[in-house]
Amino acid sequence: MDYTERLKNVSVLGAAGKMGSGILLLTAQELVNQTLKQKSNEQKFVLNAIDVSHNALDGLLKYIRAQAQKFAEKKIVQIREMYADHENLHENSDFIQQYVNDVVDIIKPTTRIEAAYDSKLILEAVSENPELKNKLFKQINTNNDNHPWFFTNTSSIPIQEINNNAGLNGRLMGVHFYNPPAIQKLVELIKAESTLPELAAFAAQYVKNLKKIIVPSADIAGFIGNGHYMRDTKYGIDLATELSKNMPLSQAIATVDVITRDYLVRPMGIFQLADYVGVDVVQYIMKVMHDRNIDKNLHSTLLDRMVKSGIKGGQNSDGSQKDGFFRYEKGRPVAVLEPDKMDYVNLESIQSEMQSYLGDIPAGIVKWKTLLTAADKHQQLTQWFANIQKDNSKGSQLAKAYLQKSKDIGLRLIKDGVAAKDADVNTVLITGFFHAYGPINDFIN
Repeated sequence: MDYTERLKNVSVLGAAGKMGSGILLLTAQELVNQTLKQKSNEQKFVLNAIDVSHNALDGLLKYIRAQAQKFAEKKIVQIREMYADHENLHENSDFIQQYVNDVVDIIKPTTRIEAAYDSKLILEAVSENPELKNKLFKQINTNNDNHPWFFTNTSSIPIQEINNNAGLNGRLMGVHFYNPPAIQKLVELIKAESTLPELAAFAAQYVKNLKKIIVPSADIAGFIGNGHYMRDTKYGIDLATELSKNMPLSQAIATVDVITRDYLVRPMGIFQLADYVGVDVVQYIMKVMHDRNIDKNLHSTLLDRMVKSGIKGGQNSDGSQKDGFFRYEKGRPVAVLEPDKMDYVNLESIQSEMQSYLGDIPAGIVKWKTLLTAADKHQQLTQWFANIQKDNSKGSQLAKAYLQKSKDIGLRLIKDGVAAKDADVNTVLITGFFHAYGPINDFIN
C-alpha cells in the first residue's frame, strides 16, 4: 500500500479539541494536495472528524474554513500554482474560495466512532488518558478489517506501552505535534520497539509533507520536550519553595518567574508557562514520568494542592487564560497565588520587595522578542550572560544556577538515551517552546 492509498480514508479522534483541530486542518490540506497532484478524480479521499460533541464539530468547521482561508491568502502564489489547470478560476478570490471549499469538503464530521472502522490511518488526539486511548484503539482495531495504522499525539505516555495494552502489533507510532499544530513547526516522532519500519517511514513522509521540523525521540516517558520541561518546572517549584523560607511563597513564585523570563530571556516565566500548559496537565505528565521510574523527583505537593482546589490554569473556550499560579486580566498576569490561602496577591504590591531581593539587573539586558529577528542573536546572548556571570546580585546568582540546571537536564536526556544528540534537545526547546537558545550551551562556564 503506497502513501496516497494509505491516506484514502483517514480518521482523526478528538478532532474538535485544541490539538485535534489543528491536526485535522493539516491533514485535510495534505489530502487536498494529494488530490490535486493525481490530476484525476480516480482517488477519492475521506477525512473523518470524530468527536463526542455535535456543537464542537459545528465550531470545528468554522475554524477549518477560517484557517484555510488565511493560509490561502498568505500563500496565494502557491495556491494559484496548485490550481493552474483549473481554467474556470481567474481572480485570486476564485482560487482562494476553491481551496477553502476543497479543504472543508474533504472533512466528514461525526460523533460516531464507527466511521473509523473503514479507515486505513487513525490519528488520535484525545485527552492524555491511557485508558481512553487504549479503549478507542482496541475498539477500532477489533472492528476494522483494514489493519489500520495508528498515530498517537501523546506527549508523555510510552508508545510501546499503548501498543501492548491495545494489542496493535506494531501498528502504532508516536507523532507528537506541539500546540498549536497549525502554527508550531516541531513534531517529535517516537518509534516504539515494535513499530513497523514501513509505518515509521510513512509517518516521516507525512510530517515532512506538512513542512514540519522532525526531531526523533526515544520511546521513554516524557520524550525530549516534556523530559526537559517537566524537570525544568520542578526545579522552579523547588527553588520557589526554598526561597519561601525567607519570604512569602507568593513572592517566591513571582521571583522565580522573573528570573526565568527576564534573566534567562524566555518568552514566559516558568510558572506562567505552567498556567498556559495547564497546571493539571503538568501535574499529570509529571505523574506519568514518576510512575514509570523515569524520575522519582517528579512530584509536587504544591501542584497537588492547586489542582485539588480547582486552580488548573489552561485556556477558556475563547482562548483567554484561566487563573493558575497567576491571575490574569486581558492576558497579562496581575496577581500571584498565595498557596497557603489559595488566594491572590497583587503583583504591584510586592514589586519593591522583589526588586530589593533581586538587586539591580545587570547592564545590557536583552529582550526575548527582539532576539527573534536579530542577526547577532548569539553575540547578544553571549554578552548578556557574561554580564550575569560577572554580577554578584541575588538575581544573577539565581539565574546562573537555573541556566546550569537547565543544561544539566538537557545533558541528562542525552545520557539517558532519550535524545540522540545535543542539537535534538536544543531544537525541541527552541522550536517547540520558542526559547531563544537551547539549554545545552556554553554561555555560563
